[in-house]
Amino acid sequence: MKTSLNCLLCGVGGQGTVLASKLIAQSAMDQGQQARTAETIGMAQRGGCVVSHVRVGQVVHSPLIPLGQADLLIGFEPAEAVRCLPYLKEGGTVVVAAKAIQPVTASLGGMDYRAETMLDYLKAHVEKLVVVDGDAICEACGSSRVLNVALLGAAIASGALGVTLSQMEETIAQRVHPRFLELNRKALQLGAGSV
Repeated sequence: MKTSLNCLLCGVGGQGTVLASKLIAQSAMDQGQQARTAETIGMAQRGGCVVSHVRVGQVVHSPLIPLGQADLLIGFEPAEAVRCLPYLKEGGTVVVAAKAIQPVTASLGGMDYRAETMLDYLKAHVEKLVVVDGDAICEACGSSRVLNVALLGAAIASGALGVTLSQMEETIAQRVHPRFLELNRKALQLGAGSV
């Protein structure tokens, strides 16, 4: 684990953002680091925006990442990644899922929302960008519920997360029901292989 890490995860409710933040924090603690987390959850249900802050280091006083200080931004949805981009520090890394999930407000207002527009914006404004075909990985795993672990695999392979695949596999084994362990291991490996 890196000596310090500020990681912001963002998505919509039901994508596993909070579990992913807990896996990062647990992996850091297993490596002898302190970890602090905080979540802001919009609409308190599936479909609302979810932002998780994870701060890791020898001594961490606050769970919230200040604007412009995130080393890594993991976007479960392109528009949420764009919305949270002010948190990313200069030279930071963004790992983002390619598939858009249309916000409720856009669908009610008849707005046109395309992932390509958001991804183009990220490409123009982020030097270190990893776009992950989460749908392909979920299809290969046979479950739509492993996007979170696939994105962690991609973040590890990018070098920005500061843990190894084997360390994260150990953490997943501690935190995930044994029935879903192999599924999540496969998603982690496929996510890493997509970088």
